[in-house]
Amino acid sequence: MTFRLKRRQLLLGAVAAGLAACGRRPGQTGELNLWTLQLAPKFNAYFSDVLQAWLGQHPGAPVRWTDLPWGSVERKLLAAVYARTAPDVVNLNPPFAANLASKGGLTDLTPLLPADAAAAYLPSVWQACRDPDAGQIAVPWYLTVRLSLVNQQLLDAAGIAEPPTRWDQIPDFARRIRDQTGRYGLFITVVPDDSAEMLETLVQMGVTLLDARRRAAFNSSAGREAFRFWTELYQQGLLPREVVSQGQRRAIELFQSGDLALAATGAEFLRSIQTNAPGVAARTEAHPPLTGSDGTANVALMTLAVPRQSARAQEALNLALFVTGASNQARFAEQARVLPSSLEALAAVRSSLEREQPLTEQDQQIRDARLLSAQTLERARVLVPALPGIKRLQKIVYTQLQRAMLGQLGSDQALAEAAAEWDRYALSRWP
Repeated sequence: MTFRLKRRQLLLGAVAAGLAACGRRPGQTGELNLWTLQLAPKFNAYFSDVLQAWLGQHPGAPVRWTDLPWGSVERKLLAAVYARTAPDVVNLNPPFAANLASKGGLTDLTPLLPADAAAAYLPSVWQACRDPDAGQIAVPWYLTVRLSLVNQQLLDAAGIAEPPTRWDQIPDFARRIRDQTGRYGLFITVVPDDSAEMLETLVQMGVTLLDARRRAAFNSSAGREAFRFWTELYQQGLLPREVVSQGQRRAIELFQSGDLALAATGAEFLRSIQTNAPGVAARTEAHPPLTGSDGTANVALMTLAVPRQSARAQEALNLALFVTGASNQARFAEQARVLPSSLEALAAVRSSLEREQPLTEQDQQIRDARLLSAQTLERARVLVPALPGIKRLQKIVYTQLQRAMLGQLGSDQALAEAAAEWDRYALSRWP
């Protein structure tokens, strides 16, 4: 484990412990504090309008909005905890929220929520904000789903009529692309602290990650088959060598350079491809994402949570519900090119996209991809539960899969060692 990872885990533990130990701040009036992640300055005007509308309805609860870069959120939150100035509402991804909740750092919103609150959101993402021990730890906000962005020129050169839609079609697809074009079919990283896509893919391939006691369930026939699948694909030269050393950003770089036939990414990345590689963008088509045999796609989620240290939990929750309300979500989804978790907002976004008449081929391409993303939500869910320790699980699984890919040990042995390592950790955390 690197010094950076150790430091990150220590910071996370200190943040959660501080949130739990300090309890709620003494009762106070004045501003509510809302923290978001990497949304300024692009969305300054949006938040100004939304928070002004909130103030019109809640004149006694003005909001101070603070936006933080991804890399500084843990350090800033830690400092705020010790200064007893933790925010009232904070934008978190599910793994970070789960770790905070496991140490008592987040408010269980269950007793504070309106009786019909859940009905306003997509059921699968609302459930993903619920922790089996800590309760409803967050409110869902915005979503993204992966699509298959396909370089049609490479498929044509390889004589492939349609891109793959299931993982079991990948070996033949990757081999034909490699043999006929010298390029690669796809890229999926196994760098431990990068994308969770490989974990999500294992679930799509029928692997159960953990059992009810949070012990390893992945050392199974499905797990062994999946580990062999990816090990053989790598050892046969059908995956870029960098999948063991570089993160998912490398997939976009390879796709933009014309060296990758399929990039599993969101519709929102099309604009940057159009800007950075217009020639590749012109021959790019959006297709449904790769899935397992049951057709379930993955959805990535951002949430709003209320730290336990907030003395104004009910007002904080009301603010979170306001920000994630249908009209505000629909507007944010349009500006950010993401998808809303609100059912009403999602219907509005889909209706708007269906009516839209783009004036350029580039806008038509983005419109079609966004509409396909919205349609994909009908069969999408959060595939990897945001349980405490899920990032540790990812590190363990990826590290052992790397070893198998590099020929340091067999894929079955790598899987068994991953299960044993996780179980040692799980036993110490959940005896």
